[in-house]
Amino acid sequence: MVNEIQVKSILNKHKKRDDWFLDDYSVNPYSGCSFNCVYCYIRGSKYGENMTRTLSVKMNSPELLEKQLSRRAKKGEYGIIALSSSTEPYMPIEEKLKLTRKLLEIILRYKFPVHVLTKSKLVLRDLDLLKEIDKNAILPEDLRDKLKRGLIINFSISTLDERVAKILEPGAPLPKERLETMQRCKEEEGFLTGISYIPVLPYISDSEEELDKMIKTAKDYGVDFVLVGALTLFGNKPADCKTLYYKFLEEHYPEFVPKYKSLFRNSFQPSKEYQKVLEEKSKRLCEKYGIKNRII
Repeated sequence: MVNEIQVKSILNKHKKRDDWFLDDYSVNPYSGCSFNCVYCYIRGSKYGENMTRTLSVKMNSPELLEKQLSRRAKKGEYGIIALSSSTEPYMPIEEKLKLTRKLLEIILRYKFPVHVLTKSKLVLRDLDLLKEIDKNAILPEDLRDKLKRGLIINFSISTLDERVAKILEPGAPLPKERLETMQRCKEEEGFLTGISYIPVLPYISDSEEELDKMIKTAKDYGVDFVLVGALTLFGNKPADCKTLYYKFLEEHYPEFVPKYKSLFRNSFQPSKEYQKVLEEKSKRLCEKYGIKNRII
């Protein structure tokens, strides 16, 4: 079921720029997501009761974005827009509605830079617009010498294991398809491209061996950067990601359940020690394969 809704705002201004993704703003044309990733943090929010059934389309988002970007552009308040930060901008419904494409046309008109965050092959449809954004966007002054590009395309992957991916990301293209799509963006248009291994899955895709394979694979497909981040698990309600993820573990990896409980304790994120080790491994492996572990 798809709900058509009207919203009061579409351009979200962050209090500070995101250190990893470099976005100053975010735009989410949809609410909910048909990719239905089990680990999605949105499932721990009021929007996560059922990711497919509560899929909503923000029908007035183009009109709102036109007004909001116009005001920001007049003030010279240029910044990178994350598209999207809390849902997939290229779900199957986008092929029909073209809402994300309409928003990109407006973003191009006002010359704002964009960071596209996706798992979808449908992004290839909009390479024409993305190419123009890459060339014409006005970067924030403090990023101009460091970035020199108006577009970043970033594909999210949690594991290269297709069996696990089919269970945890049932509506999304397979990891290999995402890698091939990213490769086309790089080879055909020369875009700044990356892979976000976010989240890697404790005891499943976070070992030295698995991370080595994942980062080497990213290198083989020609990425410019790799980001690696830990799993977060929110909520205790039946449809929250923590509850659903533990059901996944109990069915497929019951031996890991005690380890997860020890790792997460009473927090939504794994221990600081784990996160530090993950960061060190990722940085070391990125250096091994000559890939940046940050965008800049």
